[in-house]
Amino acid sequence: HHHRERKRTAGRRGAPATRPRVNEQPREDHRVQCIATDLPGLTIIDPKVFGDARGFFMESFHQQHFLEHGLDFHVRQANHARSQAVHVLRGLHFQHPPKAQAKLVRVTRGRVLDVAVDLRRGSPTYGQWVSVELSAENRRQLYIPAGFAHGLHVLEAATFVYKCSNPYRPEHERGVAYDDPDLAIDWGLAPGERPTLSARDEQLPKLADLAPTDLPLFADDAAADAEGAS
Repeated sequence: HHHRERKRTAGRRGAPATRPRVNEQPREDHRVQCIATDLPGLTIIDPKVFGDARGFFMESFHQQHFLEHGLDFHVRQANHARSQAVHVLRGLHFQHPPKAQAKLVRVTRGRVLDVAVDLRRGSPTYGQWVSVELSAENRRQLYIPAGFAHGLHVLEAATFVYKCSNPYRPEHERGVAYDDPDLAIDWGLAPGERPTLSARDEQLPKLADLAPTDLPLFADDAAADAEGAS
């Protein structure tokens, strides 16, 4: 399966984006294939799809199977959203500790470019990002650990659903500007093209302007997932 992934290191303006290495031998069984990226914990999920003339069946989440692949994910909230227009951009959003969220994102209609940015202080990949195209056709999912910011660019009118390890807490919600020049994310926009943003996303700060206390520590992501199970 072809997948689009790109990453870039914060602060390296003008440097070419590079394709992160993925596990040459993805962990696979009859239910799910997990493809590692260069950002620790960030994982592409390819579900096994069983189809015939009637349609198809797939297992979109099974906690024990995820644990067998090293993904300790406890679902506390599930969300369902629709973006009617192309070039709607949502993000970049995250919740700071102790209510950080891990997310499992998929698209059930249309196509989006899904982006995750490592915001974990002390992480060897701090400020780096990966983008993956999620679509109803490829049925891929992206597992985003706690401590990452998440955003998406709608390539084709899309319905997306995502599970979270912690409930939405507005007092813990933070964000980063989608066009932060230090991140230099390639959103798949044409030169000079402006996406459609919410009023709130228009006002998001640059990563460098966030208070350090708003950012999780590299070791905090497992603790946040554990709290989500409590």
